[in-house]
Amino acid sequence: MAPGAAPDRPPAAAARTLAAMNATDRTPADLLSSALAADPARPLVTFYDDATGERVELSVATFANWVAKTANYLQGDLAAGPGDRLALLLPAHWQTAVWLLACSSVGVVAEVDGDPAAADVVVAGPDRLDAARACSGERVALALRPLGGRFPQPPAGFADFAVEAPGQGDRFAPFVPVDPGAAALVVGGEELTGAGIGARALADAAAAGMPEAPRVLSGLAYDTWQGLSYGLYAPLAAGGSVVLCRHPDRLDADAAAARESSEKITYRATAPH
Repeated sequence: MAPGAAPDRPPAAAARTLAAMNATDRTPADLLSSALAADPARPLVTFYDDATGERVELSVATFANWVAKTANYLQGDLAAGPGDRLALLLPAHWQTAVWLLACSSVGVVAEVDGDPAAADVVVAGPDRLDAARACSGERVALALRPLGGRFPQPPAGFADFAVEAPGQGDRFAPFVPVDPGAAALVVGGEELTGAGIGARALADAAAAGMPEAPRVLSGLAYDTWQGLSYGLYAPLAAGGSVVLCRHPDRLDADAAAARESSEKITYRATAPH
């Protein structure tokens, strides 16, 4: 079933889901906190890179730990706070998902494929470093190697995330409470609030007919709302999990079908026509 743009008003199914939502679950960070309290051991993000053969599975607890460390790094070492802008120059990847939730935790506005020259912080993958140098603020580089490995040689002018993150604290508390009504995400030229992300993701899950606690397979890029929603926010909001695939075109039909079966996929996200 191809995902479509979320309606301005959630359909009846989405409205019921919203009504059942915990009153404190406003932002993606709130949703992650509730998932952690409910069942920390269940899978949340499973990532495949079919160009390298990498597979990594993160439970709610492991993912939340990465988010806490990243949020502490963002708030502490990088001195970022609510309203600051972070240009996110990363592909659909489990570490990108971590950064998105860390920004939500701190109140930093994550601008997907944002202009580094206009950002307070830039976070870039190995193929986007030249563009990222336009940022006059803090610059962070991710090698995107298996198991979160570091660069063999740190890029000049950048902090290596894989070096900086492990020593950060395992628990996070924002210096300033995050306003759910403040800007939180910019993607495809559209700005969303923290509360807007959660509500729209729930509406997407209901409109798509996702089952309860869905296991979503997504090979969509993170450069559109649909890619972000089906590849992260909707499964999180619906109490489910995502199997995020990079370079899925490298698989033949038999291998793709075998993956769906082994991962117990209950909803497959496809690109819009």
